[in-house]
Amino acid sequence: AKDVVKVAVSSKDHTTLVAALKQAELVTALSNAGPFTVFAPTNAAFDKLPAGTVDGLMKPEKKEDLQNILQYHVSLAAMKAETFKDGQVLGMVNGDNLTINIKDGKVMLNNSATIVASIPASNGIIHVIDGVLLPPEKK
Repeated sequence: AKDVVKVAVSSKDHTTLVAALKQAELVTALSNAGPFTVFAPTNAAFDKLPAGTVDGLMKPEKKEDLQNILQYHVSLAAMKAETFKDGQVLGMVNGDNLTINIKDGKVMLNNSATIVASIPASNGIIHVIDGVLLPPEKK
């Protein structure tokens, strides 16, 4: 089986995510043993962000911001979608928390992105999502 990075690289719907992972230098970390749960926004999800957001985050001086956002899409455990509970809080790699919401049988994250597919990988699981998760503003 492929690891979470190889699964993403082989998906035509995740070219923006893969480019961002490379720019943020997170490919090696996500190729490790894991286990990881990766919430993987599609290209269409990135396209929903305000114009220029992705291009801005891909600049070298924005690397820490990009890493923070991408690490907010990763949890250090392999969790299947059917095990999530409404109101469950997940600790993410960037140190922030994410809340699971379940509505009409759909699993949502922070009431914004919906899991549209789940793909097992050798070092965890990828949940394909239809929105980009933005970490809470630092206080």
